[in-house]
Amino acid sequence: MSETPLAASSSGVVDLLGVLAYAELTAFWRLAEDAARLAPSLTDRAALSDLAATEYAHFRLVRDRLTSMGAEPEEAMAPFVEALDDWHAKTEPGDWLEALVKAYVGTGIALDFYREAARHADPETSSLVDEVLADEGRSEFTVERVRAALGKNPKIAGRLALWARRMVGEALSQGQRVAAARPDLAALLVGPSGEDLAEISRMFARLTEAHGKRMSALGLTPGP
Repeated sequence: MSETPLAASSSGVVDLLGVLAYAELTAFWRLAEDAARLAPSLTDRAALSDLAATEYAHFRLVRDRLTSMGAEPEEAMAPFVEALDDWHAKTEPGDWLEALVKAYVGTGIALDFYREAARHADPETSSLVDEVLADEGRSEFTVERVRAALGKNPKIAGRLALWARRMVGEALSQGQRVAAARPDLAALLVGPSGEDLAEISRMFARLTEAHGKRMSALGLTPGP
């Protein structure tokens, strides 16, 4: 039985798991809502519902890890509710394709931040975060449908690319807001080097590269 007392754990790790837990919980809500509200067919509705169920299973994993550490999950999530809810409110998709791009590109860059922070956490936390952030079919589902839509109507590429850039901008803004309010999480994100600007630059290079790959996979231009 592996159990880490809260007193021996970093508050940055609790923050990381708290924001990840709430991110997974809200992803479940949003995907389920998009499935019911925007999916153009029963097949798409079922597929998106499957992804929503996976997000909820991931939430339970993180919640249970927080509990095993002696942390109260609701308290751990509470500092991040306003920022994440605000991001979702500002990036409400207007149609099915916008919902897919948000689920793949917008959520993707946010999850990249959590993955970066987990690189500097303890092995058990890093392993859990890797499990929770596993793709679970999201990429294949989204890429297939967006590319099919672009094949039928290439003119929508510009609109979707602008939508993706807007979401990434909002995600970075909210990330800065959270980091400013939670210095322990910010310290975990940059790692033991702290003020090492070269390492921070490398981190943002990795984030940019991952974002560019997602955009290219969809057949969209990454943009500035």
